[in-house]
Amino acid sequence: MDSRSHIIPLFLAIVITVIAVWSGLNPTDRAVWYAEVIPIFIVFALLIITYPKFQFSGLAYFLMSLWLIMHLIGAKYTFANVPFEWANQFLTPILGEDRNHFDRVAHYIIGFYSFPMAEWLLRKRKCGMGVAFFFSLFFIMSVAAAYEIIEWQYAVIEGGNAGVEFLGSQGDIWDAQKDMLADTLGALTALMIYLIARPICAFTIDIFNLQAVVSCQFFAKC
Repeated sequence: MDSRSHIIPLFLAIVITVIAVWSGLNPTDRAVWYAEVIPIFIVFALLIITYPKFQFSGLAYFLMSLWLIMHLIGAKYTFANVPFEWANQFLTPILGEDRNHFDRVAHYIIGFYSFPMAEWLLRKRKCGMGVAFFFSLFFIMSVAAAYEIIEWQYAVIEGGNAGVEFLGSQGDIWDAQKDMLADTLGALTALMIYLIARPICAFTIDIFNLQAVVSCQFFAKC
């Protein structure tokens, strides 16, 4: 792997570490913070541990980092109370709900993990493009459903304000279903980006050999 290709994941790792430290300083609800950061630390640790054996493209790392960052922000404030008024003014007329939409956007971004999943399947030659596309989509949908079950059980077991804040439904009885839909739409978006990025990578390899390494490392490794 070219030394230049380490710059993007290293930079993102530093940014995430700094935000994680900030997130842990006087969070709104410490119990909720602990519960929210568990999946972050698991994903972050897995990416670090597996890095020597497998490196994703720069774009894949960027997309994965978006969820880590948003989740750390949500953990600090609790998702229902993140300062997000500037975006809510734009999203409320579109989504038709008078609520804090930070949680919904975060779920949408979780779907971006379909991009690295498809990239891994194809680079490891586990399957063809069609299977990789649908497997990655269904993988995200499964994770989304599993996480909603975890939220529900945590709310039941923990109870009180911490349970309510972790669940983050904001009074919407269909919150779980809407969150899963947001995850699915995010996955479809990321897979569309992947389908576009791969031809860009291939074209650069065929035409501009000098730029092939840089282009493939950021967009989608072939």
